[in-house]
Amino acid sequence: MAKILVVDDEADLEVLIKQKFRQKIRENKYQFLFAINGKKALEQLDEHTDVDIVLSDINMPEMDGLSLLSAINDRQNLLKAVIVSAYGDMENIRTAMNRGAFDFITKPVNFEDLEITMEKTISHVTQMRETMKAIRENNILRMYVDESVLNFMKSREFESSLLQNEIIEASVVFIDICGFTAISENEAPDTVVGLLNSYFEVIVNEITAQNGLVDKFIGDAVMAVFKGEYHLDRAIDAALGARSKIRDIPASNTNINFAPELSIGINSGEMVSGNIGSAGLKRLDFTVIGDTVNTAQRLQSAAAPGQIIINEESYQKVKESFNCKKAGEVTLKNKANPVTIYEVLD
Repeated sequence: MAKILVVDDEADLEVLIKQKFRQKIRENKYQFLFAINGKKALEQLDEHTDVDIVLSDINMPEMDGLSLLSAINDRQNLLKAVIVSAYGDMENIRTAMNRGAFDFITKPVNFEDLEITMEKTISHVTQMRETMKAIRENNILRMYVDESVLNFMKSREFESSLLQNEIIEASVVFIDICGFTAISENEAPDTVVGLLNSYFEVIVNEITAQNGLVDKFIGDAVMAVFKGEYHLDRAIDAALGARSKIRDIPASNTNINFAPELSIGINSGEMVSGNIGSAGLKRLDFTVIGDTVNTAQRLQSAAAPGQIIINEESYQKVKESFNCKKAGEVTLKNKANPVTIYEVLD
């Protein structure tokens, strides 16, 4: 339903409007509001923020139609005004247009022409609002989705790719903020979320600096995937960078004086990449799964605060590039034999 504000000091115009558009009013296609001058019109606009268009006379007491146009334009909203006036000379038309009028109709009013103009104006306002809504939604989406993913979503490949699954060679990193549960149990929600997001921001910056992709946030942990050349080296560099930057953050000024530390597990190998979730719920994640991913998470569970843990296979790949030391053997879930693990020092 379109909401229309009619601004005119002629009392009989309200009666005419209600008579001429009675069917559209009954059908809830139009809703009319009325004001006797520009000042009263602004009061109506303050009360009814969802007005679509204004139909305004020019010559009115207290505030005329041209002054009203300027006031509407200053508010920078999306509603549009149509001047309906007996003053149809070019000077008034040009002044009205310069002050933001969408159209101009002369009196006596041809109601058929008025309705056509109203529909055209309402359509224009609706399109502008839909565009602004799309822009806002897109800006919000950018807060949650990587820029490269957004660009891909606009491409022709996107729809077909939703059904494509593949086996890839990559490295997976699980980064957990140690002891953060204590914060969540002892601090206000705003404090908890603010701190967690600030830590995540540091971690994510190090991941993206090494061309990694944040796959998901899991509570107070981050899962990231590294593909392409030297993916394991870049994963370890990101982990080292995140650990260093997090250690530089001073202890939080909270009830428990929390100083963040990271425990990190990294694994490399083949994994399945695809759209996983429930189509019925419209909840699908483009993610990676498989034993390589599970092992990375379990290596993180085996890491102490401040440790970056890899397995024997990864150690053999990077031992010439990174300083590592043997950290012993651990039993990992679903692994028949103990696994030798190494701590990456620098």
